Amino acid sequence: MGKYTDDEVRNFKKITLKIAADYLGISQNAVGIGMRNNLLPIGLAIHNEEKDRIFSESWSYHIIAERLIAYNHGNISEVHVQNIEKGLDKIVEEFSSLKQELLFILSENEEVEN
Repeated sequence: MGKYTDDEVRNFKKITLKIAADYLGISQNAVGIGMRNNLLPIGLAIHNEEKDRIFSESWSYHIIAERLIAYNHGNISEVHVQNIEKGLDKIVEEFSSLKQELLFILSENEEVEN
């Protein structure tokens, strides 16, 4: 049994690798490596290439409380997570397209004003 309850995990403002590791009863290293290799579907691992150093890599982690809890109880599958992520990718794509259209309209308006 982990160190934290489900309600405690839900109430954290930010879930760190240590909190996730304590909750799951595994090492921080296992959580980080699992997230980086898409084996632990509890959030996002972001590689900060511009911050990489000569001897180490820089990663940021965003752990989602409900995903962590669901994973701990065996209620989340990789297929479900992939479907969620595909949906989010589509939303981001559509948002980017709308952003480009808005920038085009704004640039046309600026030309008309000048």
